Amino acid sequence: MIVTLTANPSVDRTVTLTEPLRRGQVHRAAEVTSHPGGKGVNVARVISSSGAPVLAVLPGADDDPVVHGLRTAGIEFRTVPVTGGPRVNLTIAETDGTTTKINEPGSPLSARDRGELTTLLVDLAAGAEWIVLSGSLPPGVPVDWYAQLVATLRSSSAGTRVAVDTSDAPLLALLHEFDGAAPDLIKPNTEELAQLTGLDAADLENPTAAAEAAAVLIDRGVGAVLATLGAAGAVLVTADDAWFAAAPPIVARSTVGAGDSALAGYLLADLAGACPADRLRNAVAYGSAATALPGTELPGPVDIALDAVTAERLATATRPSAPA
Repeated sequence: MIVTLTANPSVDRTVTLTEPLRRGQVHRAAEVTSHPGGKGVNVARVISSSGAPVLAVLPGADDDPVVHGLRTAGIEFRTVPVTGGPRVNLTIAETDGTTTKINEPGSPLSARDRGELTTLLVDLAAGAEWIVLSGSLPPGVPVDWYAQLVATLRSSSAGTRVAVDTSDAPLLALLHEFDGAAPDLIKPNTEELAQLTGLDAADLENPTAAAEAAAVLIDRGVGAVLATLGAAGAVLVTADDAWFAAAPPIVARSTVGAGDSALAGYLLADLAGACPADRLRNAVAYGSAATALPGTELPGPVDIALDAVTAERLATATRPSAPA
C-alpha cells in the first residue's frame, strides 16, 4: 500500500489553445478538461491506474468535486471533513507544449484539521510501505508541518518509509529539520534542488552537478534523492550510488503532472523490488509519458516505454556545501 497526503487539493482545469498565448488578447479554447488534482492526488491517480494499492488522504467534504472525482475514478481515499472548498488550478496549454499555470492558494486548514489528518496518517502507516507528503501547504498552515509529520511518522510507525515532494518555504523548513526529520526520499526538480543547496538552478541541469548537489542531502540524512531535470531526464542518488537516466525523445504536450508521475513510477518500481537503476528508469519513463499527454491527463502502463530509457552510473566525488 502507498498512502498519499494532499494537504491542498485542487480541481485541475486545462484550457487548450490552438494558437500561441498572447497577453491582452481574446482566445478561444479548443478544449477544456478538469480532473481531481493536487500533487498527492496525481501520484495516487497514476499508481491506481497501474493496479497497485494506493490510498489518497486529503481534506474535503463529501460533496467536494475532488472527492467526487476520486470516487468516480475508483480511487480509494480517506478524508477529513472541512468547510472550505478546493482551489482551482488553471493550466493554459499551447500546441508546442508550453504550459502556463495559475494556481489558487486554497482553503485554510485549522489546527484541528491538521491534527485529524496527522492521526489518520499515523493510523494508516502501520499498513503502508510508503507515506507520500506531496504538494503545497494551504494558507495558515505552519511551513514546518511536513517536517513535523516526518518526525511523527518516524516515531510512531515501524518500517514505513516517507517520501516528500514540495517546494519553497515548506521545503526549506524540512531542510532545517533534517537532523530529526530527514525523509527516506525527496523528489526535487532543478529549482527545488537549488533551493535546498544554495546553488544555481541552471548549473543543476547538468546530471553530474545535480548528482553532486543531491549527495549533500544524502550526507544530511536523506535516504534517496530523485531529482528530475526536465527534458534532460533525472538523477537518483543514494548512500551507495548515483545514477542518471536520459529522457526518451517525445513530442511534449504538457508538463502538468510530469514530476508527480515520475515519483509514482519510482514508487511502483520500488514496490516491485526493482534495483535503484530500474527505479530511476521507471521514474523517467513515467515522467516522460506524462509530458507526452495533453492537459492534465496522467499516464498508465500502456503509455510507458521503459525499453527506451537507460540508466548510467555517475561518480559524485566532489560535494559542494549545503546551507545548514
